Amino acid sequence: MARIGLLSTWASRLGGGVFEAVVAQAFLLRDLGHDPVVFALADEHSAADRQRFDGIDVRTHAVRGPGAIGFAPTLADDLIASKLDLVHLHGIWMYPSRAGSTWARRTGRSYLISPHGMLDPWITARGRAKKTVARIGYERASWTRAAAFHALTEAEAADIRRETGRDAVRVVPNPVLPPAAPPPPASSAPPNVLALGRIHPKKNLDGLIRGWTASPAPAAGWTLTIAGWGDAAHVAELEAQLAAAAAPSIRFVGPLFGAEKAAAFAKMRAFALPSHSEGLPMAILEAWAAGRPTLMSRACHLDEGFAAGAALDSGTDPERIAAAIARLCAMDAAALDAMGDAARTLVAERFAPDIVAARWRRVYDEALA
Repeated sequence: MARIGLLSTWASRLGGGVFEAVVAQAFLLRDLGHDPVVFALADEHSAADRQRFDGIDVRTHAVRGPGAIGFAPTLADDLIASKLDLVHLHGIWMYPSRAGSTWARRTGRSYLISPHGMLDPWITARGRAKKTVARIGYERASWTRAAAFHALTEAEAADIRRETGRDAVRVVPNPVLPPAAPPPPASSAPPNVLALGRIHPKKNLDGLIRGWTASPAPAAGWTLTIAGWGDAAHVAELEAQLAAAAAPSIRFVGPLFGAEKAAAFAKMRAFALPSHSEGLPMAILEAWAAGRPTLMSRACHLDEGFAAGAALDSGTDPERIAAAIARLCAMDAAALDAMGDAARTLVAERFAPDIVAARWRRVYDEALA
């Protein structure tokens, strides 16, 4: 048994899909017989969301100075004092990268990095000044010291190689659990499309709203539910756009977790994510596990969904999104349920926890050796 540190910016809902991935990784490590310890920055949701780890050791450290940097002066010392055999960093561009790199330099032990899509060109093109400082200040040293990188998809592996100049990349997707109670077939659900996730410009909710209002969906009695959380400024922008659109078929319900989230998945006929940039979106995998068709862009890096017939390509511009929504609305019950069945099969064959765990076992065994 190895003692493995999972290092991330947030151990709470503020981390969005990265947080969900860290939760899943902690349980996976425990199931593999290892001792996981989670290290993160403290935030207003840390205490409430600690219960998601079900007794796994979670340590959060207070931030000093600008939140965009996340400087936590006690973090690196805690990593070093915790007698870890390996540290696995989830997410980059903030102080935890420096803390992980410091741990690797001081201990000489293996260090893995999962960028979680944060080296995607759409991301690296934004906030160039901050990222230039981060590269010079700590990211390049962190990337050099990593024993290997983890990519969620082959597309992300190419991004990692381009940005870091390193070839040691292992591709392992995120796992997804099937819902506790299988939802009814997609065709029997209300004519509702759900968009759930972090409220952020990269999710392209602006394009989704414009595409929705230009589509035949509202006139056909369909509704669009947007659920999620995010920075106050991004949430305010979304609410202002909805007010300007004056579209009664669209509603924003805020964040959904636990039973409320499961209920929302059961009550949707399809899921939408016309994103500009993703690593591997957990919400898409959760929708597939629930047997729901999806509208998504190629930037979700889940082309197998198109090949399997589980997803429609929405593109990212409003015109193409409107066309994809029109195709969805025109489908009969048999076509909708065929997409849902294809989605469930795809999850069982590619993203089931036991399949993903076997791949992670090989990655961790290699790093620990």
